[in-house]
This record gives sequence, structure tokens and C-alpha cells, in this order.
Amino acid sequence: MGRDKKYHREELLGRALQLFWQRGYNATSTAELVEELGVNRKTMYSEFGSKEALFTAVLDHYNQSILGHILAPIEAEDASIEGIKELFLNLAVIIEKNPNGPGCLMCQAASERAAVDCDIAPYIDRYFERIEEGFRHALQNAQADRHLNSPMDVSRTAAFLTTCFIGAVTGIRAGAPSGQIRSTYETIRLLLDSNAGKLDL
Repeated sequence: MGRDKKYHREELLGRALQLFWQRGYNATSTAELVEELGVNRKTMYSEFGSKEALFTAVLDHYNQSILGHILAPIEAEDASIEGIKELFLNLAVIIEKNPNGPGCLMCQAASERAAVDCDIAPYIDRYFERIEEGFRHALQNAQADRHLNSPMDVSRTAAFLTTCFIGAVTGIRAGAPSGQIRSTYETIRLLLDSNAGKLDL
């Protein structure tokens, strides 16, 4: 029974994630959630407690599933410079294939809810920390393997790449031309290929 309940909860979170991702928190009504989840209101509240609690559960689910897939190139044990380039190339390809996509749920939550709901702040913080740590991990591996042409400040470079990443995924939902994301990838690729040390800001 415990395993069945866990599976049921994961399925509900997946459905709620898609709805919040497409519409945003404020534009998603409880009635729409009930319809999308395929359960009655009592069951939804029994499982999650409230719309707000469901949303934070969705953010946690997003961080564990969707974000893990996106960051895989820089979170792999042997991640290096190629992983960083792969991540930004993947973003460019995603927006070229789906220019009207929903973008990043966490960035959307940060802009829509962070100022009015302190409960989501830890999820947003962990999101940014995880991305920066991924870049730091890949850069440290590159340094250790002598794949960089000159010394660099890994922490500052990881912060710079995180800013590029956030700008790219935010731009997707904002309707930025796909060429902008592709240009971000090309610029980072050229910097890394020519002289990674130039990223030492």
C-alpha cells in the first residue's frame, strides 16, 4: 500500500507540475487543479494540505526530476568543459524546437511568489545553489585535468555561468528569440575553447 500511495503521489505531482508550469501559480485555480489531478477536492487537500503546500511539493519534485535532467551534463562525476558547453547547447536546442515553451518553473516561482510566500524561498535558494555548484564542479574537474589554458577563479566563473543560465531559461518564457539563446551558447563555447582563463572575472 505504501508503494502504491507513493506512486499515486508522484503521478499527482507530475500533473500539477505541468499545470503550474504552463499557467503559473496565481492563474491556476483550485478547481483547475482538481480537474487536472483527476481527484476530488477532499482528496487533494488530504494529500497536500493546501494549494500553497501542493505548489511547494511541486517545486521539490521539479528540482529532483526536471532540473536533474537539465543539469546532468555538469553534475556527472566526470563533468568538465564539454559538459558546460553541452548544457548551453541543450538549452538552445530546446527553445529552437519549442519557442513557446514554459521556460523555467523555478524562475517563474521566484518572480511570482518569492516576495509574498516565504515558504518557497528555501526552494529557490537551493535551485540557484545547485546550478552554481554544478558549474563549479565541472570547472574544478577541468582544472584538475589540466583542460584549462590558464588559472581561473572557479567560484566567480561558476557565478558568471549561473547568471548566463538563468538569463537563458528566463528568456525562454519571456519569448526571447531563439537566436539569443544560441548566441549565449556560441559565446560561452568560444570562450571555453579559446582560453577558459579569460572567464576569470
